[in-house]
Amino acid sequence: MTRWRRSPRSVGLVLEPLTSDWEPETLLAEVQQTWPEVVGAVIAREAAPVAERAGVVTISCSASVWAQELDLIAPTILEKLNSGIGRGVVTRLRCRTGMGG
Repeated sequence: MTRWRRSPRSVGLVLEPLTSDWEPETLLAEVQQTWPEVVGAVIAREAAPVAERAGVVTISCSASVWAQELDLIAPTILEKLNSGIGRGVVTRLRCRTGMGG
């Protein structure tokens, strides 16, 4: 006799162990993964890391006021980012508006 499950299982349960294998091994990928935890949900909704070159991470902001605010608190963000990532070091944030992302 075949036993049927009463409810379907989430695809996420099956894919979750594989996702770490699919993640790119770059500084930007680590920053993007750590970003919401470092800056909090409110800022993460308004600004996101979109590019990285030589340790400088470009942040796309929804408005110029967010870019300005992140420029002001960049030293704190850099400290938290660098303690939360395992690869490389972020030396600077470039906060820009209107870049998409």
